Amino acid sequence: MPAGTGAWVVLPTYNEVDNLRSIAAAILETLPGSTLLVVDDSSPDGTGAIAEELAQADPRVRVHHRPGKQGLGRAYLDGFGVALEGGAAAVIQMDADWSHDPAALPALIGPVRDGTADLVIGSRYARGGAVLDWGLGRRIISRGGSLFARTVLGLRPRDLTGGFKAWRAVTLQAIPFDGIHAGGYVFQIEMTHRASRAGARIVEVPITFRDRRVGQSKMSRRIVMEALVVVCQLRLEEWRARLARRGRRSAGGR
Repeated sequence: MPAGTGAWVVLPTYNEVDNLRSIAAAILETLPGSTLLVVDDSSPDGTGAIAEELAQADPRVRVHHRPGKQGLGRAYLDGFGVALEGGAAAVIQMDADWSHDPAALPALIGPVRDGTADLVIGSRYARGGAVLDWGLGRRIISRGGSLFARTVLGLRPRDLTGGFKAWRAVTLQAIPFDGIHAGGYVFQIEMTHRASRAGARIVEVPITFRDRRVGQSKMSRRIVMEALVVVCQLRLEEWRARLARRGRRSAGGR
């Protein structure tokens, strides 16, 4: 059976015309039995047209066009929905800019395949993981964001801001997408948080993360601020829900 059979790889794109052909070929070579779903946000550089060309040439490639740029998190959620409707047994999420190495895909999906994990995080900060080509400022933001989220939300994974993950399909199906706050990079934190609270078995496998080969990073100050706000909001919601449950128990005991 070809590697990756039953797996869908969700690949959001926005202005990735210089990367899409090569990254798609590498993904399908590494997981020949998988389905590659390109989720394009109407890229003005023609990325969507290239995705259609790839789909016409290879039945393993599918394309989901969105009307405009609505945030990475929303792109992933739309892609997850298409994959689940298509019968995916496992769903992999990754970036199109070569920061996530397709060679790591078998290790990423392995624990889902063998039944030992429901969510696998490709971790830059687990033992054996690494980050290349980043300056000090970007490293501080990434590590600091993960540490902040781990502390506030009480989560165990060391890399909460990374987007290289493999999901068991039933785990994704159990997460109500309508309740997701985040549209940007904090989406990664929020999804891991919700999976953890739902009892998912989460493991990390080390990866080497490289800065994007071509194009510009989409990180911004607004994205960082959104992460801080949403993490605090998630914690506040948990406190409120806990107080409400206590109130109901107290009322029932009278």
